[in-house]
Amino acid sequence: MKPVAALALAAGLLALPGCGERAAEAAAPRAATTAAADPATLELGRKVYNYRCYFCHGYSGDAKTLAATYLAPPPRDFTRGAPLDAPAILATVREGRGGTAMKSFRGILDEREMAAVAAFVAREFVHDKAPNTAYHTAENGWSDHGRFAAAFPFATGAIKLDAPVESLEASQRAGRQLFLSACVSCHDRAHVADEGTAWSSRPLSYPRMGFVPGQENTPPIDAVSSASVYAKHEVVPRIDGLNAQQRRGETLFQANCAFCHGADGTGKNWIGQFMEPKARDLTLYSVQDMPAARLRSTIRDGLPGTSMPAWRHVLGRAEIDAVAAYVTRAFFRREGS
Repeated sequence: MKPVAALALAAGLLALPGCGERAAEAAAPRAATTAAADPATLELGRKVYNYRCYFCHGYSGDAKTLAATYLAPPPRDFTRGAPLDAPAILATVREGRGGTAMKSFRGILDEREMAAVAAFVAREFVHDKAPNTAYHTAENGWSDHGRFAAAFPFATGAIKLDAPVESLEASQRAGRQLFLSACVSCHDRAHVADEGTAWSSRPLSYPRMGFVPGQENTPPIDAVSSASVYAKHEVVPRIDGLNAQQRRGETLFQANCAFCHGADGTGKNWIGQFMEPKARDLTLYSVQDMPAARLRSTIRDGLPGTSMPAWRHVLGRAEIDAVAAYVTRAFFRREGS
């Protein structure tokens, strides 16, 4: 088996539509699919899942994880909702799921590993509703998890971490201290009564030159000297070796997309940072994170819940293909970088 690299499988396996007769008709094939998986395949799938998928979906497939509290939409709870079969799960593992944190694992897992983890999820969680593997075991270094029982209420939220200390009993105060010393590194988003203020930087005024009506465009010196933290992202990168399609995409991107994503694709220009949510930083993606078909689909159909519009009525198919080719070539991370 190919070694499994240290990268947690991100969340986002969403329910596929299916109801009435269609759902009933799918039940028999689904049962056959899960029953057909041999023990060796299921065990391989368990190992892949426990190494890659648990962080978002949980060891028992119920998505009761720390990651789930940060992600919108949340990770898929395989034990609830419309049932999935192994082929549907495999398709999502292979291609990812647009608009979610679920990335494509093509090129990270091989076909055997992807098929195995899909079969395991379908059998273990969707069909059997089995608990799989507990994290707090002796094998994972928790030889006596019960001795941390006083901290459990703070991990589960039964007692809020920001509850006034003076309102707690002596045993609860000891449990709170135990939670902060032994549990918080994994349960770091504890249940609290007041979440507090969510902080992020954003522009409060126009940058120097360039966006004020009547002013000339930003002087190049301002863009390269960091005098404006935004203008330096308006400099078009010079890329050698672009083919004709990528050159066409460059022209289209800089004329249309750079307004929000910046000329350098980072979204760290003034407009990109002023938006809420902020424009996507295209340099954070790779072809594994954003396969070509998904990138073209996002350009064509837009991204719900953001300012990313659908370009299908503005750009033709060949133009969308050209923009996608340029974005992949100019901004996406190369494998291994």
